[in-house]
Amino acid sequence: MIFLELNKMTGNQTPPSRPFDLLNDSIGKPVLVMLKGALSFRGTLKAFDVHMNIVLEEAEELDNNQVKTKYGKLILRGDNVILISP
Repeated sequence: MIFLELNKMTGNQTPPSRPFDLLNDSIGKPVLVMLKGALSFRGTLKAFDVHMNIVLEEAEELDNNQVKTKYGKLILRGDNVILISP
């Protein structure tokens, strides 16, 4: 409601973005994915689905922001995803 009122005041007609819109815009770009169990992966977002399964290319597992292991392609199961940062 507040967002709609703000749009009316500013004349901005852009609808609020949805989570999948943000992910679609991030395809082909680097992302950080954090999983349950304090696991973190960084790589290029190749694909995702409605279950939040994630495909990364040039993926790296991080430990204290340092590269621990390098992977080519990596599929992360959506049940384990805590956050995705573009």
